[in-house]
Amino acid sequence: MTAPTPPNAADCDPTSLAWMTGFPPAPDKAVTFADGSFRKFPQLRWAWSNIRQLVPTIDVWRGSGPASALPRDVQDLGKVKATTMDGRAITFGDALDLTYADGVVVLHRGRLVFERYSGALQPHKQHIAMSVTKSFTGTLAGMLVAEGKIDPAAPVTKYVPELAKSGFGDATVNQVMDMITGIKYTEVYTDPDSDVWAMRRANGMAPPLPGVPQLSLLEYLTTMPKLGAHGEVFTYRTVNTDVLAWIMRRASGQSLSELLSTRIWQPMGAEEDAHYTVDRLGIESGGGGLNTTTRDLARFGEVMRNRGQFNGRQIVPTSVVDDIARGADPKKFAPAGYATLPGWSYRNQWWVSHNEDGVYMARGIHGQSIYVNPRSEVVIARYASHHAAGNVNNDPVTLPAFAAVARALKG
Repeated sequence: MTAPTPPNAADCDPTSLAWMTGFPPAPDKAVTFADGSFRKFPQLRWAWSNIRQLVPTIDVWRGSGPASALPRDVQDLGKVKATTMDGRAITFGDALDLTYADGVVVLHRGRLVFERYSGALQPHKQHIAMSVTKSFTGTLAGMLVAEGKIDPAAPVTKYVPELAKSGFGDATVNQVMDMITGIKYTEVYTDPDSDVWAMRRANGMAPPLPGVPQLSLLEYLTTMPKLGAHGEVFTYRTVNTDVLAWIMRRASGQSLSELLSTRIWQPMGAEEDAHYTVDRLGIESGGGGLNTTTRDLARFGEVMRNRGQFNGRQIVPTSVVDDIARGADPKKFAPAGYATLPGWSYRNQWWVSHNEDGVYMARGIHGQSIYVNPRSEVVIARYASHHAAGNVNNDPVTLPAFAAVARALKG
């Protein structure tokens, strides 16, 4: 039996469907955390732009200074032509509709040339970044390495001794940063028995099981068994990023929200506060809990495109950005089997293409992304609420569309 075809973006628009309207919302229009409806489609089209109404969060303060300028030079990029990986002729505008885009900002040489919002998202509203969060975590970790606060060759247990008896007990910081640890952990979003669901319960993004004590995120990480040797192949496991976040807290003496606020959000002149989801102890989820506006997501992409410089300041050390952009070993990445990412690698929580444009990306489930194209001087920030979690479902449309926009702007 074939799965039913999901509705198109227009037919499942959360505003048109009136999710969470009324005081209180009617039972058939309610989207809640406790019953898990916030993760169901099409309800998630409302939820991803309204996380603060569903789970506890902590602020990332933008500071008291002015927002950095994004000079506008708006162009009709919606008509840019592209060809999908399976040979269909589309436009950039089509690509956004086909992949349930909620917010898109395109920057060219620092100028805002395209901006569009759909669904429940607005320019001033935050949207959950999912695993794009990881790239913020990795960049901050790289900054702490550059400052000598973290030794990438050191064992994880130097900073988080609680992990000594776990599968991370003999892993190094660098292996965690590049996700080349041998940990027994599965991340299959459609399988309720997959380990990712236990992690979600621990980080506060899934309801606890009835009658089962709720672990904190660190408590959950200590239960991770070892599966194979560390350092051999890339395997995507969010628990690596959460271990990295704990290393950062211990090394810096600051929370993730404090680190992001003081090291990036305030210096780059963010337009709005961001926020993280938190576990039962109020600790941020470094692997997927960040929520930002689309413009501020683009600002961070512009920081990276400019090798760490933005808003008149060197925010991220050039060496940190260059190390990410160089990527890691594609041979260690290949066994992971990402059909839409041939020849790529994973370096310090970023996805690196190794193509002629030097493209690298932050990526999150349901279509979240930052696309950095240094050669074309283009940044594309995109928030979405695709019905399918895995990006293999939207890459065949999104990646060619991003590349077509970059070519058009490069001229």
